[in-house]
Amino acid sequence: MAAARPARVPRPPAAAPAPAAKPPRRAPPAPRRAGQRIADLQELATVARQLREQHEREQAEEKARREAAARAEAEQQLFSRSVGPITPLRVRNLARLQRRLPQPLPLQHWLDEERVLLESISDDFDVSTLLDTDDALSYRRPGIGVQVTQRLRSGYWSIQGQLDLHGLRVDEAREALGQFIRQSHRNGLRCVRVVHGKGLGSPGKSPVLKGRVQRWLVQKNEVLAFVQARPVDGGAGALLVLLQPVGPRSP
Repeated sequence: MAAARPARVPRPPAAAPAPAAKPPRRAPPAPRRAGQRIADLQELATVARQLREQHEREQAEEKARREAAARAEAEQQLFSRSVGPITPLRVRNLARLQRRLPQPLPLQHWLDEERVLLESISDDFDVSTLLDTDDALSYRRPGIGVQVTQRLRSGYWSIQGQLDLHGLRVDEAREALGQFIRQSHRNGLRCVRVVHGKGLGSPGKSPVLKGRVQRWLVQKNEVLAFVQARPVDGGAGALLVLLQPVGPRSP
């Protein structure tokens, strides 16, 4: 009888081989210094790429500088390019203008006016026939209606200027009145008051200038009319005078 074979014991499975370890990643090489030798092809490629990037960067900067210079030149030459080629004039045909001199003062004209003023106002002029003998003596130039003196007496025109002749001698009062009337008319005033006084301080208590002022005013072309002032405006010691308008308006 054959002998029995011993049972076979199964072998444990073989352990799987361990995975091979990956080689560590190499850091990119640092920029090379001048004169340093290149170790391998990978380092050579890196150096070539760095040089290419540096060259491209320099080209871009140079291009930007050229474009900026071209724009500046274009702005400076804009007028020349717009006008085109020009030919300078051989003779500079320029007018030599003299400086404007200041306006001279008409001193002689002023002196002539003052002399005419003194000669034009006479104390011998008879004014009695030209005065209206109403409730108070008044004057209106021929062609001026009686309503003008009525308006003047009622305060229709506001008083825009005044001359006070108190304390002046006859010659001084005549000159002052003439200048006042002339200057008031030049300034466009229409109604002014002339205070000649009531003569309370004069010998005989009679007004010295009242009649003279009436005669002087009648002889002035600027005067259209005058009336004795209202009590509130001076009464018998003053006259309200209506002057010619500066324009062609009627009073």
